[in-house]
Amino acid sequence: MSNTAPAEEHAILKTSYGEITLAFWSDVAPKTVENFKKLAREGFYDGTAFHRIIKGFMIQGGCPNTKAGAKGMPGTGGPGYTIKAEFNAKPHVRGVISMARSQHPDSAGCQFFICHGDARFLDRQYTAFGQVVKGDDVLERLATVPTGFGGGGGEKSTPAERIAIESIRLVPAA
Repeated sequence: MSNTAPAEEHAILKTSYGEITLAFWSDVAPKTVENFKKLAREGFYDGTAFHRIIKGFMIQGGCPNTKAGAKGMPGTGGPGYTIKAEFNAKPHVRGVISMARSQHPDSAGCQFFICHGDARFLDRQYTAFGQVVKGDDVLERLATVPTGFGGGGGEKSTPAERIAIESIRLVPAA
């Protein structure tokens, strides 16, 4: 009987602006990492978009309502279930990926955000579960797309153009 752990995986987010590679923190958010990987394997994220961009703060995506032909307000969709929060001590700083949620701590499902700047006020309140290990230049380009179109809450965070998440693929870590 083998005692080896499963091989470490990275996620490659292929966007309309290039690729971002993420490493996961299974040690602090194992169920969140597994949920993200499951959705990625199923192709759930393919064809979605980054629907909320706040330069200096974060870019948010993963909502099924951003797919072509989808009904429903972008930012309000989910996978049909929620997962329990796994708040941890990882700081919300540039390049960290974390789960988006509503007011309820255990309301995350599929939407995620990648920090563009320091967002330490989110620490221990949102489930950080990985970080950008390649493609910081792509994060920069995505986070600086012009916004101010539509969007809820009056924050004018909707990008001027569709920022597609063409696919998310899991690959063995180098």
